[in-house]
Amino acid sequence: MIRALILVILFNLMSFADTVYAEPKPSMFEPRKIVFSINSADHEVINHVLSSANNVLKYYGPEKVNMKIVAYYHGIEALLKKNDDIAVRIDALQQYGVEFVACENTMHTKHIKKEELIDDVEVVTAGIVEITERVKEGWIYIVP
Repeated sequence: MIRALILVILFNLMSFADTVYAEPKPSMFEPRKIVFSINSADHEVINHVLSSANNVLKYYGPEKVNMKIVAYYHGIEALLKKNDDIAVRIDALQQYGVEFVACENTMHTKHIKKEELIDDVEVVTAGIVEITERVKEGWIYIVP
């Protein structure tokens, strides 16, 4: 009985271990560089990406993370002003320095004008190329 109790206690202690940072540890001078993508118009999927980004910011602290969220294909829906509930979440993330990027190719295909996008969204020619170039620069690409 005592042996089982000790094993349970040890298992619980190990399951709450802190994450060990890779070198160089994240700092203001060596921030983690993370790029997310949104390629679905499903609000559950969009909110999952935004929640994941928020969780990363909470864990590291906004001063230790450079983050971009690139929307392309059906995911461009996330960056439209008409989606008030999502726009509020995006605005909050922008306040912490998260950059949002829209794919111009998608905008052209879907007949979306820049004025329809949430304020302060960067427009690039191709969302996939933006992700590719950030990864090539050493950014971490996360697909929740």
